[in-house]
Amino acid sequence: MSLRMALLGLLKATGPASGYDLAKLFDSSINNAWKAGHSQIYPELARMTEDGLVTVEADGPRGRKTYTLTDAGWEALRHWLVGREPERHWRSEAALRAFLLPLLDAREAAAWLRREAEYYAERLRSLEELRHADGEEYPMKRAGFGRYALELGISQNRLLRDWALDSAADLERRAAEEENETATGEDAAERRAGD
Repeated sequence: MSLRMALLGLLKATGPASGYDLAKLFDSSINNAWKAGHSQIYPELARMTEDGLVTVEADGPRGRKTYTLTDAGWEALRHWLVGREPERHWRSEAALRAFLLPLLDAREAAAWLRREAEYYAERLRSLEELRHADGEEYPMKRAGFGRYALELGISQNRLLRDWALDSAADLERRAAEEENETATGEDAAERRAGD
């Protein structure tokens, strides 16, 4: 459903567009928030045409079709935006791994978290570059399209980077404390054995 709404939103924001143009625009904008490949976009456009949400305005060279949003498509998009609550269930393999980290040695878990922090830091850099890109690099920016999603992504990635760094530091601190306690206990045992 969300892919459909993303495509309807792009058509509402840009006006008539071909499947190729929508796929390119998707790659440079919405794909930062909602992943979809070209192989998913074209079949969805066909289904949207069958459902009366878009029309094929023109068939161009080599079968190029230009899609136009219908009134029913706009109404479906508008209802989705304001008439129903979004799906908030979230599945994340990274969150599941974070839940299971206590199964690992603390230093091994900390190393994984540091790799996660690097991933989020790189993603954050990429989104901040997008924030500062001019209108030629990111055409949707001229209309303010995607601005709030971009700010959400920047905030989320900053938060996740900081969480991963703080968690790794906590695990490393705990590992060092355990190592010190073990070493202190071994030293005491050696002194008792020497008495």
